[in-house]
Order: sequence, then C-alpha cells, then structure tokens
Amino acid sequence: MFYRLSGTYHTSYQADRKLWKIPTDRWLVIALLVLAALAPLYVSPLYLGSYVLPWVIWSAAALSLTLLMGLAGQLHFGFAAVMAIGAYASIHLVRAGVPFELALLLSGLIAAVIGTVFGGAALRVKGLYLVMATLAMQYLVDWVVVNVPAISGGAHATLRTPDVGFLFLPIDSLASRYWLALGWAVALTVFFMNVKRTSFGRALVAIRDKDFAAAVIGVDPFRTKLTAFATSSFMGGVTGAILAFCFYRAVTPEQFGFNVSIQLVAMVLVGGLGSVIGSWLGAGFVLLAPIFLTNLVSGLAAGGWVPVSQNFLSHLPLMIYGAMIIGFLLLEPLGLAKIYDNIRKYFLVWPFRHARS
Repeated sequence: MFYRLSGTYHTSYQADRKLWKIPTDRWLVIALLVLAALAPLYVSPLYLGSYVLPWVIWSAAALSLTLLMGLAGQLHFGFAAVMAIGAYASIHLVRAGVPFELALLLSGLIAAVIGTVFGGAALRVKGLYLVMATLAMQYLVDWVVVNVPAISGGAHATLRTPDVGFLFLPIDSLASRYWLALGWAVALTVFFMNVKRTSFGRALVAIRDKDFAAAVIGVDPFRTKLTAFATSSFMGGVTGAILAFCFYRAVTPEQFGFNVSIQLVAMVLVGGLGSVIGSWLGAGFVLLAPIFLTNLVSGLAAGGWVPVSQNFLSHLPLMIYGAMIIGFLLLEPLGLAKIYDNIRKYFLVWPFRHARS
C-alpha cells in the first residue's frame, strides 16, 4: 500500500526530526500546493474571489494567532485590531510613495510595536486578566480609527486601496491577488511548521505549560512572551495589509471589529490549538460553513422540505452552525486537527486493527 509506515525506520534524530516522516505525506503536500497554485485556472472567478481567496487569507490570520494562543498559551481577544493597524498603515504608506513590498514589512513592524506594548500586560497578568488587556487594545484601536480622520477619514468613511505591484508585477487581477495571498499563507505555514522544532518554539511550549518551571530550566519568560507577541503581531499586521489589498480593496472600521476577533479565536479553537492543519480547517469551517448552511437551508425551504417561517429560516443556519461548534468542542476538544489526525492514523494501519485488551 502507498500509505504505510513500512520501510520508515527511526534510527537517527535527523530522521525523526523530518517534517514528513512518511514519503506519502510529502507528495500529498506537494500535490495540494500544485492544486492551490493552479486554482485560478480551474476555479471560476466567482468561487475563487468569494470562497477560496478569503479562506487563504483568514487561514494566514489564524496561523498568526495560533503562534500566540496555541504555542505560547497567551489569550488574545483583540487580534482584529492588530490586523486593522496593518491594513491602515499599509494604505497610508503606499499613498506616501513607499513601495508595496516595503509597505507590507513596515505595516507588520508597526503592528508588532503596538501589539507588543499591549502584550506587555502578559508579563504580569494571566487568564481573564490578559483577556481584558487585549480587549482594551481592541476597543482603543477601534476608537482611534473611528475618531481620528487622518487614519480612516471618519466613522463612516471608506478608505480605498491604491493600485500596487509586487516584485515589479501589477496586482490588478483576481489571479494575481490570489497568488500573493497564497504565497504569504504558504510562507506562514512553512514558518509555523519549522518554528515548533526550534529552541524558540520549545521555549513557547514551556511557557505555555508552566512559566515558573520554564524559568527554572533557563527560559526567560519576559523575553519569550514579548517575542511571541511581537512575532504574532507582525504576521497579523502583514495579513491585515494583504486582506485590505487582495480581498477588500477598501477598508472601513466595521471590517475589524470585536466580532472579527471572536471569529479568529473560534478558528483557532475549532481547528485545534497549536496545529497548522487546524488553522486551515478552522478558518474554512468558521468562514465557509455558515455560507453553505444558508444555501442548503434556503434550497430545502424552496423545495418545501423545511416548512418554517421566513424569520425562523433566516436564523436557522446560525443555530445549526452554533450547534456544530458546540458538538465539535464536546466530542473532540482538540478540534478538527485531531479528527483529521485520527482518520490519518486509521489509514496507517488499515485494514489491520490494534489488539483490544
């Protein structure tokens, strides 16, 4: 069979530290990457721009937050504000004549600086107190964006993104915007898969499990937490800039509200804390499941299969969606990534089964 552990021998640390210990995993990832890169050739523009593109961008946002919540164990309920900083900063930088490539990096740095200032509260508080500190960041950034016309143009203003190019190529078509977003999401995926194997990643896990014990074995909680907030905020700021230029094409304060932060936390929790594949699955579930459920329920209602009132029908998809999230968290608290891992391990030994005691 093509998907087996047969012939895979863990005889050295180098072999055991490989990203893909099973050769089929590597070829599967390559195949998925090729399919994703060629998506503009076989996916209609409607589905590419409405489903695939936002899924890729929000997966990058979920990966950015997973570094902080999944590895470092630091709760963050204001991550939409970090993305808003990156989005508005990139637009103003490009309008000031800064090249788009440099504007992306600078917007990430600005978001990292501001995010680290508020994340500094993590050095003294934990749990719900840290949640309150990040909520303060969310509401403060919202207030500044709405009440400072120099940033957003006003509470009801829409700030359009200028025409830009990336590496001397114009970003003016749907396909080019999709490839830019995909490249950033793939870069974050590769970074996240490798950071867990580094000393920094192991320090994050040690801080998450027990910061006092981590300090005893030589991990500096002060530096590690600050680095985690800065790195996560940098990635979130760049993701916010890509979201503005590649998907929204125009930003308003409502696009980065508190509800967006809750959705990002839901993506991380439903997908699975600290999981790369979980970030992609969680973003896809939170983003696309309500759309599919709405279309399904509307189709059943049109065919007479759901004889309910129109008012109840408008709320039914959200009710099903909420029940699905609760069901996932009750049946598998480790998220969709664990369900995927269970299926994968099942096929590793199929058609044989482990002996039951």
